[in-house]
Amino acid sequence: MLRSCALTFLFLAFVLAASGQSASSPVKHTTAKTASQAAASKQPTAILHTTAGDLTCELFSDKAPKAVANFIGLATGTKDWTNPATNKVEHNHPMYDGVIFHRVIPEFMIQGGDPGGTGMGHPVPSFDDELSADLTFDHPGRLAMANSGPNTNSSQFFITEKEVPFLDPCLRDGGCPELQRAKGAGYTIFGQCDAASVELVKKIARMPRGNGDRPNDPVKIQHIEILNAPSAAAKKPDVAHKTVHKAAPSK
Repeated sequence: MLRSCALTFLFLAFVLAASGQSASSPVKHTTAKTASQAAASKQPTAILHTTAGDLTCELFSDKAPKAVANFIGLATGTKDWTNPATNKVEHNHPMYDGVIFHRVIPEFMIQGGDPGGTGMGHPVPSFDDELSADLTFDHPGRLAMANSGPNTNSSQFFITEKEVPFLDPCLRDGGCPELQRAKGAGYTIFGQCDAASVELVKKIARMPRGNGDRPNDPVKIQHIEILNAPSAAAKKPDVAHKTVHKAAPSK
């Protein structure tokens, strides 16, 4: 996300600590309560079944339709993507199945979505940011696209564990010096995870980690279940290209 120089600067403002252990569990079926809550909402809901537990997030298809369609397409296998292991285009293969959370930072966020698990992957073509003044990082549990600059969204995403206003979009004509970014720069928020999921994010973020904030025993996404998926998300997109960008949210 933010470039490496900004990463170094922002890290100086925080003291990070890590603790905890990862846990493994089989994929759980959606509970009747979760299904009922999703049905009550007109928005699609994503349930990320992971080896540490489930993350349940409402998707903002009205605010970020491109990001939501991209996420659902990759989660369900209706969107083609380039496999970094074979350099071949995958068809009808849910991309997020088996993908790890490769970067975890306590008091900040967890990041995943790279099929190669390195944070360098870019398995689908870039798409434009969807920034809104009334959708900011003012709540814990924001689900947002990772990027390497304006309009470089691909497959990587992150989930915050607290309010992080320094990631808010810059929409002012003169830029936003306090955010160290120009007009039009920011991170597309495309969902909101529930309170229980935020607690799990905190747990994952505090797992032992090494260089590059990579966890020693990464939590893995087993499968992403989509409830109330809009019909447009099932539409097959263009074939992915091979461009690779580093995508990493920076504190």
